[in-house]
Amino acid sequence: MSIQAQVSIRMKKLGVLIHDARLAARRSIPECAEAIGVTSGVFRAYEAGHRAPSLPEMEVLAYFLDLPFRRFWSKEAVSDDTSPTEALNLPVLVGVRQRMIGALLRQARLKASISPKALSEQSGISTSRIRAYELGERPIPLPELEGLMSLLNGQVESLFDQTGPVGQWLSQQQAIQDFKKLPPELQDFVCKPVNRPYLDLALKLSELSTEKLRAVAENLLDITF
Repeated sequence: MSIQAQVSIRMKKLGVLIHDARLAARRSIPECAEAIGVTSGVFRAYEAGHRAPSLPEMEVLAYFLDLPFRRFWSKEAVSDDTSPTEALNLPVLVGVRQRMIGALLRQARLKASISPKALSEQSGISTSRIRAYELGERPIPLPELEGLMSLLNGQVESLFDQTGPVGQWLSQQQAIQDFKKLPPELQDFVCKPVNRPYLDLALKLSELSTEKLRAVAENLLDITF
């Protein structure tokens, strides 16, 4: 299947997920459009699968809707849990992130030793558009970004925001989802303050090298016997 065909299919699926997420969060199209800095018409096109949002727009939308970001890559139900989010200038964050992702895309292309022209031929995206993407002059539709990263032997997940305010929130949401997947007895153990020393010890042990762990185990055996 060609990259363009994959982009088209992904665009349709993404539209359905965005529509479902907005309804689950009880938000209107104008509210969502304003949050990510686009017109209501553009947002409707996103939901209809006629256009695709960029990764920064998706990150900010997840933040605005207070939903796990990876929901847009899975079929998991939307959590009913809600938590207040900090008031941020979301459209400005979208612009900053788009420039960052453009720079990271260029780095990935250079690392793969592929010219803009060669990448254009492989992806079906014009060279001028690729250059505009890399300079942050145009938002990169998420399905196209996924396709480009695939051609560059990369993963779109490597571009997810990690350090910004939205990225920190996304990490917290992912941590909550991971915690919910733990067996009930482990959740109970972790939540009890009395068990904090054991958790601290486990954390310190996880940071030790194999050699040091082996030495600790040998010392424990000496003490035991």
